[in-house]
Amino acid sequence: VEQAKETQPPTIVKQSLKDYIVDPRDNIIIECEAKGNPVPMFSWRRNGKFFNVGKDPRVTMRKRSGTLEISFRSGGRPEDYEGEYQCFASNDFGTALTNKILLRVSKSPLWPKEVLEPVVVTEGSPLVLSCNPPPGLPPPLTFWMNSTQDRRVSMGLNGDLYFSNVLAKDSQTDYSCNARFLFTHTIQQKNPYTLKVQTSRKVTETPPAFLSPTGTDSSMMVLRGEKLQLECIASGVPTPSIKWFKKGGDLNQKVKLENYNKTLQIDSVSEEDAGEYMCMANNQIGSIRHSIYVQVKAAPYWLDKPSNLVLAPNENGRLVCRTNGNPKPDIQWLVNGEPIASFHPHLTLLTPTREVVGDTIIFRSVQTGSSAVYQCNASNQHGYLLANAFVNMAPRMLGPKNQLIKVIENNRTFLDCPFFGSPLPELFKNGQGSGLDGGHYRVYINGTLEIKRALAEDQGTYTCVASNILGKEENQVRLEVKEPTRIVRAPEHQSAIRGTMARFDCRVKSDASLPITVTWLKDDKPLSLGWRLKKDEDSLSIPSVNEGDEGVYTCTVKTEIDQDTASARLTVLESNPTALRSADRPDPPTDLELSDPAASSIRLTWIPGDDHNSPVTRFVVQFEEDHWERGKWQNLSSYPGDLNSVVLQLSPFINYQFRVLAVNSVGQSRPSRPSQRYQTSPAPPDTIPSDLKGWGTNKNNMEISWEPLLDTERNGPNLKYLVWWRRKDTGEDWSNVTTEKTKHIVQDTETYVPYEIKLQAKNDIGPGPESNIITGYSGEDKPTAPPTDLRVFKPESTKVSIHWTPVDPSTVQGEFKEYRVYYWREASMVKGLHVNKEKKTKGFYSTVAQPTGILTDLHPYSHYRMFMVVANTRYEGPPSNHVEFYTKEGVPDVPTSLKIVQRSTDYIRLEWEKPVEPNGILIGYTLKYQTGDFLPNVTSYKLRLPDRALRYKFYLAARTQVGAGEVLAVESPHFTNEGKSPPRVLNTRLYHVDIATQGWFIGLMCAIALIILILLIVCFIKRSRGGKYPVRDKKDLPLEGVDQKGEDGSFDYHSDEDNKPLQGSQNSLDGGVKESDDSLVDYGEGGDGQFNEDGSFIGQYTVKKDKDETEGNESSEATSPVNAIYSLA
Repeated sequence: VEQAKETQPPTIVKQSLKDYIVDPRDNIIIECEAKGNPVPMFSWRRNGKFFNVGKDPRVTMRKRSGTLEISFRSGGRPEDYEGEYQCFASNDFGTALTNKILLRVSKSPLWPKEVLEPVVVTEGSPLVLSCNPPPGLPPPLTFWMNSTQDRRVSMGLNGDLYFSNVLAKDSQTDYSCNARFLFTHTIQQKNPYTLKVQTSRKVTETPPAFLSPTGTDSSMMVLRGEKLQLECIASGVPTPSIKWFKKGGDLNQKVKLENYNKTLQIDSVSEEDAGEYMCMANNQIGSIRHSIYVQVKAAPYWLDKPSNLVLAPNENGRLVCRTNGNPKPDIQWLVNGEPIASFHPHLTLLTPTREVVGDTIIFRSVQTGSSAVYQCNASNQHGYLLANAFVNMAPRMLGPKNQLIKVIENNRTFLDCPFFGSPLPELFKNGQGSGLDGGHYRVYINGTLEIKRALAEDQGTYTCVASNILGKEENQVRLEVKEPTRIVRAPEHQSAIRGTMARFDCRVKSDASLPITVTWLKDDKPLSLGWRLKKDEDSLSIPSVNEGDEGVYTCTVKTEIDQDTASARLTVLESNPTALRSADRPDPPTDLELSDPAASSIRLTWIPGDDHNSPVTRFVVQFEEDHWERGKWQNLSSYPGDLNSVVLQLSPFINYQFRVLAVNSVGQSRPSRPSQRYQTSPAPPDTIPSDLKGWGTNKNNMEISWEPLLDTERNGPNLKYLVWWRRKDTGEDWSNVTTEKTKHIVQDTETYVPYEIKLQAKNDIGPGPESNIITGYSGEDKPTAPPTDLRVFKPESTKVSIHWTPVDPSTVQGEFKEYRVYYWREASMVKGLHVNKEKKTKGFYSTVAQPTGILTDLHPYSHYRMFMVVANTRYEGPPSNHVEFYTKEGVPDVPTSLKIVQRSTDYIRLEWEKPVEPNGILIGYTLKYQTGDFLPNVTSYKLRLPDRALRYKFYLAARTQVGAGEVLAVESPHFTNEGKSPPRVLNTRLYHVDIATQGWFIGLMCAIALIILILLIVCFIKRSRGGKYPVRDKKDLPLEGVDQKGEDGSFDYHSDEDNKPLQGSQNSLDGGVKESDDSLVDYGEGGDGQFNEDGSFIGQYTVKKDKDETEGNESSEATSPVNAIYSLA
């Protein structure tokens, strides 16, 4: 759908604070962001006059924004730009204004130089050491060094240090007042006072006298919403105690007493906090009082803030601007930043389409071109409010675009068309015809189209069009009408003999375009199929049924928009033919009778029905009450089948009715007829509400919640809950509230402080038992301090140890969760390798004084950066110092590929690619089959094939200075040769067979030994006769060549030498043959390719040969029988 361009007057979306204090060391940024269509243009006024941004080289305005940036890189003083700024955002449909932003530069003046004479005072006298910090912007925070503050010595709100009475131990030379300036993070220190105390043998006791404030009364004005702080500091010996009162009532819950009761504080003042507060100072000598009259004024605040108005031609509307304050605010209306007229309560301003009546503008029969932005300015001597609200006439769609809605045939459906504007949108089907309304269509005033009964012909695309003379917008909804999902062959009740097969049908018919899901339930719980039960497309089969299979089976068929269900009961019968013929469910019990009523019990008696040849095993007693869940029968208890009279334990305040069911091996009877009703008397609750807990939902509250009592646990009318709470370990009194809800929110708490909480249920009869006291916590806030001195220790290739200095637990401002490290891979030290810089996190839970942790799974030979935050269960704190570290080289990853790129009957050519992660500087590759170390720039190898009938397996690994990495394996392909035996394929999984234990081998060895014995006897006989052994012919035979390694790196193998070792084997130190470390079993499938100490690797699968045995056989004599035996072995 082609969407019409929506027009909108400007709306301010971001602006700086009214009282804007900036740091003189930074550039000044004054924010002004607005949205609108067309995009707004921005201009500024400074101190009420047009501010030409383009003429000042230090001032720039951001693109598509009104935000100003004042730079001092080329000089200039930030103080020159102090003043009152206001931003104007304008387009063709109006002008919106920001607040007037008072820009001031932060100041941190030095303390004036002064020489302070030593202060001499007698012991027991009062003393005030003045601070008088330099006036800063904002005002500094003051504190005193080297002074322990308590009931006797404390700092006042003005920063002075007050001594109620001086003791000899107060003699010091370094009482210094310090001023901390927040913007510049600097602390200025005043020259220290020297205090000399003249001691006396006995300190005279004196009655209290006020040091601050003075006199008998004083007054204070505070604005609504601000913090109220009242102070009373008194002198006297002994040190007086301070108590506070409010005339005409008690101190409310908002009042906090601090500084040993010397300061009364209310964080957010309201009008009811005004009045006369009295502080009383007393000791054992006397007491005095001081009255403070608190007056609460109010800057303007909103009662009804004007909101944007969208009208159609000839429509009416109104903008309302209701405020309150003390004194009552004056209201002025502006349009596009220009005053309409000064507001007067009895003045009515009238134009043809606009009328100002008091705090309301009324629009009548608006016409084209009435779009504008109106401003309401409410002000009194304590402040002002400014709000923008536009009047616009363009329509706008609010809902999602191009929805697809599926509905089952003959069902009702709604097509939503939420819009913003007038007149009412029109709806068309398939882009044709007039608006839809009437018949089985109905259009609601909010633009929604109702189709009362969807038919197949209703399927199609519906277009919603909202238009007026200022614009047009469309939205489309695609409606698909589907066939209903139905079970056409439902499961039926059946009885099955134990050990036979039971089968339930569930054949479904549904719309072909909707995927269906078929699930089975047994007794309303998901059925676990296991190995025995079988489910196919249309049925459920239960082979070899037993008593555990008895129950109600439900087939549920679901699609994304509808479902259907059907149920049937399976009854399992004994295999006894007699029982099969006669056994059935029992008849229901009869003649229910109530007797022996008591406060919480009654006796129920009944007559059992016929058991139908299957004894009753138990009776189930059910109840129904007519107050909370009328008509719902619930199980009360069950009893053995030989009982017919039981005492029922009941709950108070319930009008009971009972019925009984009998159960035997076949099943459950029908319910009996209900008994007469029995109303139990009400009583106090006897259950404690469960799951009591307290936890803050924001930083200054605590939500106390619990699980409500069940209806049957109310025990009487008008159930309520009594909630108690108090600060833990402070000794304060319990606060409490009575509520019908299941939670209560305690407001104006400090951040994350523990509370003791208890709970009790009560009704009109009385209270129930109290719960145990639990500990809850008020809300968490962001941690204020970062971990410090984050550093690394012993970086390795894939891990590094980290150390840090923990934060003060009080700065966590919540339940400590963990120290969370954010770390990322900045770069690889391998040139040209691109890395993923995604941040990762790891948490460390540690409360020790010197915590440590280990970061693992790092990439070797890489540059990393990290920082740490402390986290509570809701927030993270500020970041620590950033740390860089470098991991050491590691072994490379597996090469990217190893493949045979060329092969013939004589050789194989291998090629490979570098690893994705070298993890260091590659120094080469190791190819294992029988030999092979390669330089890092070599990525191919050509091997001559000694025997085409063999298959070779090759192992390749890249190497760094640290060592060889993971091995990549490849196996040579088959070679086919017609007319020859098929090639010998050696599986990667080999089996070692000890032929010395085989029967055929033992028999063969015995036969060979017998032949040798006969030959020895023959030789002995011939020698004893003087005969000669004929060796001449044997000497003339040429010697067989031994395996030699060619210049091209190829090898010739002779398969008739059964005991020649591979070249990878080594000679032992004593000159004997040392068997190779390699084993074919080691290179079987699933094993790891292992290397010998000299780096060699046997990868060709052939029989081992004893090389020394062959090469040493240089005699011209025939092979001895002993050698023949050895070769056979």
